[in-house]
Amino acid sequence: MGTEGANFRVIAGRYRLEAKVGRGGMGVVWQATDQLLGRRVAVKEIPVDETLSASEARRQRALWLREAQAVAQLRHPHVIVVHDVIEEHERPYIVMELIDGDSLADRLAAHGPMDAREAARIGADLLNALRTAHAAGVVHRDITPANVLVESGTERVVLTDFGIARVPGSSTLTESGSFVGSPEYTAPERMSGARTGPASDLWSVGALLCALLSGESPFRRDSLSGIVLAVVSDEVRPPAQAAPLLPVVQGLLERDPAARLDAAEAERMLREFLTTGEELLPKRFSRRAERAERPERPWTTHKVAAAVVLAAAAAVAGASAAALLADGGGGGPDVPPTSSASPSTGASDTERPSGGPTATPDRSPGSPTPETPSSGTNRR
Repeated sequence: MGTEGANFRVIAGRYRLEAKVGRGGMGVVWQATDQLLGRRVAVKEIPVDETLSASEARRQRALWLREAQAVAQLRHPHVIVVHDVIEEHERPYIVMELIDGDSLADRLAAHGPMDAREAARIGADLLNALRTAHAAGVVHRDITPANVLVESGTERVVLTDFGIARVPGSSTLTESGSFVGSPEYTAPERMSGARTGPASDLWSVGALLCALLSGESPFRRDSLSGIVLAVVSDEVRPPAQAAPLLPVVQGLLERDPAARLDAAEAERMLREFLTTGEELLPKRFSRRAERAERPERPWTTHKVAAAVVLAAAAAVAGASAAALLADGGGGGPDVPPTSSASPSTGASDTERPSGGPTATPDRSPGSPTPETPSSGTNRR
């Protein structure tokens, strides 16, 4: 496959794959050189599922390429840049910018929780990026500390790992049967099997803010079934450290997606906090009062049953359980794994050798650890 060398491989006659910087359930991320333009890049090599028929494999590759192409159209300083999408010897590759930095999961593992100002800055930048993605019809579906990079030197926040994103006009690769994602950061409507929209990403940002402030998702439990039940039915209890940003966290963690705080308002509130330094007051968030005047949405009454079914299926079906847990969603020890795909180097990937650029991890704080975490450039 490509031009082989002692310590490198060249694909598409152009990209020299030099060192693995990450590995996860959704692919291997390479540090590479674009020999045509003379620049460093990250290349994500998508694995081939040998169990698929020829036609199914073609469809899978087509979906991967289509989704990568859709993400490549996004232009935003806080979204990973996709340079190229290629297919060689029936294997897809995604070429992305190489981010020299750590993921939020790495930072939490190394330094612990952060203060409210830093969490608010990161949250506001992510929400701004999501507004652009959602306007283009792209729903990320796996926002976790492992899938957000912070560039060294500039502290630029970069959302990566769009491997399981839903894009306009396609039923995604991951909607074909098995659940893929990071349970502790997954919205309850998606956990129940409902088709999800932009609001599901906002729930994930709410859980991520809690993790940044306290060190773990508020839905962390000792078992997968416990996590699922926590997401869909337990009382949502933001950590005490979330007090300065509580109206935003509570608004994003509304179980009814129609009552959830929207991205523009959540970003506005976080930037207000950054400007004034004053703790946000609950009275500034009115949607909770609006929701109290509306009847409960029918879908919420089925959450517990859906959770039990999903947890049981994951426990019994080996492949499904692997898909749900093996794709890294944890950023610390003793956390249930999650799965997701991410653009490398700025994309996420679990397991990364020490030293060198960081591949975005497939893991998030508070999830099981299917693979060894690494630090730094894009992963997964």
